[in-house]
Amino acid sequence: MHNDFEKEIKPLREKIDDIDAEILTLISNRLEEVKKVVALKRRHNMPVFHPAREEDLISKQRSEAQTYGIDPDFIEDIYRVILRNSRLHQAVEMKKQGVRSGSKVLIVGGYGQMGSYFARFFISSGYEVRILSEDNWHEARQLCSDIDLALISVPINVTLETIRRIGPYLPPTALLADLTSIKAAPLNEMLAVHPGPVLGLHPLFGPTCTTLDKQIIAITPGREPQGCQWLIDQLVLWGAIIVNSDANEHDQIMDIVQALRHFATFCFGQFLSRHKIELGRTLEFSSPIYRLEMGMVGRLFAQDSSLYSEIIFATPSRLKILREFVLSLNDQLDMLDNIDKDLFIERFSETARWFGPFSEQALRESTFIINKLIERF
Repeated sequence: MHNDFEKEIKPLREKIDDIDAEILTLISNRLEEVKKVVALKRRHNMPVFHPAREEDLISKQRSEAQTYGIDPDFIEDIYRVILRNSRLHQAVEMKKQGVRSGSKVLIVGGYGQMGSYFARFFISSGYEVRILSEDNWHEARQLCSDIDLALISVPINVTLETIRRIGPYLPPTALLADLTSIKAAPLNEMLAVHPGPVLGLHPLFGPTCTTLDKQIIAITPGREPQGCQWLIDQLVLWGAIIVNSDANEHDQIMDIVQALRHFATFCFGQFLSRHKIELGRTLEFSSPIYRLEMGMVGRLFAQDSSLYSEIIFATPSRLKILREFVLSLNDQLDMLDNIDKDLFIERFSETARWFGPFSEQALRESTFIINKLIERF
């Protein structure tokens, strides 16, 4: 029986191997066409990411899959990977493309993680990059000579002071921008010390990303938008997604997106630590969603504590909302003391109504992430 099985399955396996070879050939051919697209985009300074094009392609492939009796979700997964690989390839090539190649860029704090990250991008795109740090501040006037962009990339607690220090040395036509995660105060300070173009930037990602593919950068306008547009165009050319807002709206949203989220994660992790929870043992019993949540908690504590302290304690408005969050936990004590399940259901339902349709979206997205986590581990 075993010999018969091997004899019958051999040609089937050989056919599958042939098909796999055809798939690899087709993927290779597709990559060759992508290279042509990259060359065309480089000539016309077009961005890497075209969301409408990608979603139209996904919808088409899902529809085609059904006609072949193939699970559309399976085909979508395959094409999401193919498209991301394509974008990454384009992003690497477009990293070499400069909107204003040869322009002089000064990065203040350019030896830090985020400063050096952007320095590499500008250098690869043909810009002349200069670095100003505390060690060579005595050369500030010389380094600022004839620059086209001064990019402030220093810790939050020294941002305003750094802007004031660099202001007198800047050419009046240079673009002054910053990478700080708060925007109102730095933007106002830049407008006060510099008469030329001013732009606030906040990269919503860390310096470990190899490309800017689909990475979000918040933009807060300051002065002379026409003089700032080339920098925005450069970021888009590198693959970034731009989100525009005024500085006050940005800071209010970041109070929630950054400060409250990080602080709540910190509190949860500290609670587990103080109660000496056997983390490894809990993971043995964990559901995928618990492992995912613990992954986010552990991720926080794997990073620089001083960075997160600057983010959390950055502004009075952040401290105010964090105090409100802590006090809101006390609102639940009576419910727990009285084992008031009806009150829990009432508050749960009230919150669910507030979340509205997003709850269904969140369920779909988290299910996708959980399934990927299961596949990986």
